[in-house]
Amino acid sequence: MSDQALARVDALLSELVDTVETARAVPMSSSCVLPRERMLDLLDELRDVLPLEMIEARRIVATKDAVLHEAYEQAREVRERSVAEADTVMADARHHAQTLVDEAQGQVRDALAASHAEHAQLVSSTGVHQAAARAAAELRAAAESYDTAVRSQADHYAEQVRGEADRYDDEVRTEADRVAAVTREDVQRYAAKLAGDAEAYTDHTLAELVATLRSAAQTADQGRAALAARRRQPEQMSA
Repeated sequence: MSDQALARVDALLSELVDTVETARAVPMSSSCVLPRERMLDLLDELRDVLPLEMIEARRIVATKDAVLHEAYEQAREVRERSVAEADTVMADARHHAQTLVDEAQGQVRDALAASHAEHAQLVSSTGVHQAAARAAAELRAAAESYDTAVRSQADHYAEQVRGEADRYDDEVRTEADRVAAVTREDVQRYAAKLAGDAEAYTDHTLAELVATLRSAAQTADQGRAALAARRRQPEQMSA
């Protein structure tokens, strides 16, 4: 609250006190007559110069849900992007593994075709039939072993990529939840602080005003008592 606003609040309170203290007393009672329009004008002006922090606190409290909703939406978008990226990585890994398998199967087919061709040439001679059969069996075994090794490597690579994608997804989810929690706690703390400051200032101001009004009423009572005492003195002297 600016110094100018504080000075205006003090001036308004002082005028309220002066108005009450100088008000005309109602005979035979503790009441007094106050100018209603002037008192209402002073109270309206006092309300207008109250701290802007009270308005800001109300605005923060009113928009708290909107801020939290935006934080949740940002966390959800981050989570969705991480899942999409993980799916892309998995798809690339599967494609790469399938390419390795296809290449291995092609090499196996080529090796088998070559062994069959060589076997066909060799079987024309009875003397080399057994050698051709052994060579074909060795080629087939080598091709199958290579195919098994390639498949194993492809599976291992795919599993490794899948694990990395899962870890990345977990990290992104954890970070998104942390950001949402920090944003929510900051908003709640700030709103609570502003609301508490505004309420404390209002309570203090109203308490001072009530005390001032009570003091003014007590002063008015004392004035009326003194006036009544002065009026009784001539009556006693004449008696």
